[in-house]
Amino acid sequence: MMSDFLAVPRKDHDALVANAFLKRGFKADEVAPGTYLCAEAARHGVRPHIALRALYNDHYFGSKTGGCVPGAEVEVVSSRFAASETWNANKKFGPAVAYRAIDRAIELADQHGIAQISVDNASPYLWGAGYVMAAAERGFIAYTHATSPLAEVAPLGGNRPTLGTNPHSWAFPTSPALGFPLLVDWITSNIDMYRVESARNAGKELPPESAIDNNGQVTTDPNAVHALLPFGTHKGYGLSLINEVLAAFIGGSLPSLRGRLTEDPREKNTATFYFQVIHPEALSSNNFGMERNQLDNLKHVLADILRGNPESNIPGQMEAQFRHQSDQVDALLFTQEEVNGFNRLAQELGHPALQAKPIS
Repeated sequence: MMSDFLAVPRKDHDALVANAFLKRGFKADEVAPGTYLCAEAARHGVRPHIALRALYNDHYFGSKTGGCVPGAEVEVVSSRFAASETWNANKKFGPAVAYRAIDRAIELADQHGIAQISVDNASPYLWGAGYVMAAAERGFIAYTHATSPLAEVAPLGGNRPTLGTNPHSWAFPTSPALGFPLLVDWITSNIDMYRVESARNAGKELPPESAIDNNGQVTTDPNAVHALLPFGTHKGYGLSLINEVLAAFIGGSLPSLRGRLTEDPREKNTATFYFQVIHPEALSSNNFGMERNQLDNLKHVLADILRGNPESNIPGQMEAQFRHQSDQVDALLFTQEEVNGFNRLAQELGHPALQAKPIS
């Protein structure tokens, strides 16, 4: 319920988060996109990617452990393909690289109809949907996936965690038809470790068929989790494999080593990203039913899917509704627990506490 949230001025949130990133050694070209992504996640109600979680991830997988190198420079690998680029991120802060990559893919897709950017030696980019949604808001179809910073998921029928939670995100420029971008965003495990941690802290059980214990037996006890399970058995497993296998083509190494120390300096333990952007015009046959144009055809297709299904939502609708609520109060919305977390951070940094107000 919206009454559970408190309103925090975005400028105050951004000042605190930027201060936190700066204190960790990140440069201005990294702090700005990182702060923006966290604010947009909060604006759209995506709790797992608010700044508190981003800073937590950075502590365990980023600048504190060598998984991310503040101030690193991206290298573009030489290629013979005009609409395809591969980058060596050199462990530069993920959001800074990802926003740059989606902008470059849009630029190339505007010229060539379709474009792809592959990123090697990457640090986690956090909320993948934020990047493709930005492309959709500029009129493009966009897709991204990444390999997660740790292998926490067992393959179908297995016991050893050798896969990441490996997210996929699609966004479509449907605002003229729906009022918001259609956004399909999912991880390939049934739950993530954030959910396990939350259940452990709250003394709650996990959903069925989400995790296994050390003996490979399915468990709902968050304290007994050895590995997570793919969603939908073979479906989630196959989708997670896509990330790992494409990463192998890009330059990603052994999933079980990702995010962990390696004994041989020649081995790699970094993540990869993949972005694809399509100009809608490049897809058009110019041969739509009833002499409709592309936009009218899109509107009719979506209306047909929803006709007779009044309780159905379009993916991206919940995020758009939360964004509307945030914009109505001209603030970012957080729970009391989250505000408390931000203010503990503020105290550590010697930064003014956030002043949160109930939604009127």
